[in-house]
Amino acid sequence: MEVNTKELQNIAKTIRKDIVTMLTESASGHPGGSLSAVEIVTSLYFNEMNIDCKNPHDPNRDRFVLSKGHAVPVLYSALARKGFFDASELKTLRKMGSKLQGHPNMNYVPGIDMSTGSLGQGISSAVGMAMAGKLDKKDYRVYTLLGDGELAEGEVWEASMCASHYKLDNLTAFVDNNGLQIDGKCEDVMNSNPIDDKFKAFGWHVIKIDGHDFTQIINAIEEAKNTKDKPTVVICKTVKGKGVSFMENEAGWHGSAPNMEQCEQALKEIGGEN
Repeated sequence: MEVNTKELQNIAKTIRKDIVTMLTESASGHPGGSLSAVEIVTSLYFNEMNIDCKNPHDPNRDRFVLSKGHAVPVLYSALARKGFFDASELKTLRKMGSKLQGHPNMNYVPGIDMSTGSLGQGISSAVGMAMAGKLDKKDYRVYTLLGDGELAEGEVWEASMCASHYKLDNLTAFVDNNGLQIDGKCEDVMNSNPIDDKFKAFGWHVIKIDGHDFTQIINAIEEAKNTKDKPTVVICKTVKGKGVSFMENEAGWHGSAPNMEQCEQALKEIGGEN
């Protein structure tokens, strides 16, 4: 399908700038895995999902669950730029009294469908939402985003087995396959490769793409929507810290915030009008 990639690229630049500035302001958080997921989240929120900031609890809305909850800056930015809350609130990330906690909290932030943070629980919740949609005969779709390091959690595979067993073709999972986690390379810490063969063995339809290519992401979403009787996983090859040269492919930027000088350099590299 045709994709307005120029518009999505501009939104992605804004989101990347939001991530860098809010983490600089908070002096804590997780930039690497937030930046690697920008194109995935942008595609869902600004091209695909049926959501309305004026009616965030619409029972017929599409759902999104950020299973890798530590990457919440990318979600906060998308929600703010989509109109769920004022973008000026982004600067309150992780501060006392702010509703923008270090992990998603559905009780405080409009547009968040599930509180997450304990890895593995997000996809489990998404499976439950998809099953509810089937039982209620609703047409909404459920999307969830996992980190590749998260795949070491056994709960991920219990949920995956359940999704296949119940033929949840209204569920699409994205794996942010940037190859790094807090302690180093995923393959060194706990090797989950080959990711595609594992999901196939659990009965999922598997798509492998470049997770920074909007056309590939949107086409994968369409393929998932046309796949019947099984859930779909989109394995997205990404770059941790994408868009900021000194953060790219560096495990040390998993959970370290930039200082002001680094922020200024990052914003210059990201570019764009905003």
